[in-house]
Amino acid sequence: MTEKTKKVPKRIEQAILNSLKGGVVPRIGLPYIAVGRKNEIEALLHDVDIIREGGASFRFIVGRYGSGKSFLIQTIRNYVMDQGFLVADADLSPERRLQGTRGQGLATYRELIGNLSTKTKPEGGALTLVLDRWISGLQTEALQETGLEPGDPKLTKAVDGKIYQVTSAVSELVHGFEFARLLSLYYHSYVEGDDETKAKVVRWFRGEYALKREAKEELGVSILITDDDWYEYLKLFAVFFRLAGYAGLMIMIDELVNLYKIPNSITRQYNYEKLLTMYNDTLQGKARYLGILMGATPQALEDKRRGIYSYEALRSRLAEGRFSRPGTRDLLAPVIRLEPLTPEEMLVLCEKLAAMHGDLYPCGRKMETEELAGFIRMEYERIGADQNITPREVIRDFIELLDLLYQNPDRSVRELMGSDAFTCTKSQAVSDETDPNYAEFTI
Repeated sequence: MTEKTKKVPKRIEQAILNSLKGGVVPRIGLPYIAVGRKNEIEALLHDVDIIREGGASFRFIVGRYGSGKSFLIQTIRNYVMDQGFLVADADLSPERRLQGTRGQGLATYRELIGNLSTKTKPEGGALTLVLDRWISGLQTEALQETGLEPGDPKLTKAVDGKIYQVTSAVSELVHGFEFARLLSLYYHSYVEGDDETKAKVVRWFRGEYALKREAKEELGVSILITDDDWYEYLKLFAVFFRLAGYAGLMIMIDELVNLYKIPNSITRQYNYEKLLTMYNDTLQGKARYLGILMGATPQALEDKRRGIYSYEALRSRLAEGRFSRPGTRDLLAPVIRLEPLTPEEMLVLCEKLAAMHGDLYPCGRKMETEELAGFIRMEYERIGADQNITPREVIRDFIELLDLLYQNPDRSVRELMGSDAFTCTKSQAVSDETDPNYAEFTI
């Protein structure tokens, strides 16, 4: 049975409709409403295969607000978790950047580690689970290989040897010696039932120690994860996760527009310099088992005064070649530019949403195919719709229309679509997005 014909659980239907009406991407149920983006998804899944084999990738997903950036990122997030990857995601904000003078880079790292997710723990907070699963897996392997009984000192020695193999591989990387030492400390605390020390090690991995003296006294390490080197630890985690039995690590950072909004030009340049470092590392083979996806608006990327293109080293690497154009984009390039969904694709999506709404509210007024087509036609015939219409805008309108039909069964679709309030909402949405300040000040 395919996703299209599979019965959608009501809790997922409710979560999907509530999220979309609120203008946000649902965390669950995305396969039930996936429409279009086939080529973009295939390109990103090709990257996933490379990461699994020990490579690395870096992609920018670029599109206007509501064009489907976050939806595409979440779709890939769900897919790679199913494939055995760990995923860490974060949205940038004034308090979370790639680099900062007041810990904004470290704040991004903490958010990523806090949101670390696996297939069995998709809501985040999976670091402790991963560490415990790693140790438990090594103990099971040692039991099978040696045939010894639990509690036998020889078994402990065999597990120690396996731990050493992992820590040795990690210790060869930048900051790897201390990282490996903490992994070993966590293992021994696990075996001895020392939950307090385990919690301290996890606290260090999360970047929550503020003083070197405190880390030295409690854990015996004299370095901390800082604003300057947090990305190096993500590379360490990617290698460790692979050694711990996972396919790799996928980092997803959205809302790059918040770098564009930084008022101080020097601070912006420092952030773009960090972005360049991450980009070069992945493409030059300095990172392994690591994928990075970043979401940005066209203005945040292309503005040569304040955007990513204001940093010449990045502009020269990311600018489109002479042969790419709308309708014929190079999806193997570092930047994937999202094309608008076609009216036909939006019709299919609306049909899926109408079916879910009808399942949740079976007594409601159903929309006929002709009425659905009429709604799509009205949306795409608005002034400026060819340039400004986005899936988010159409979806919110459609779910609102379905809700109004349910609450007003005596009103027709034509009546509701022709009402002054409904028409006014459409006109305002178009005028807002054509405002030259919209992309800069609207989130």
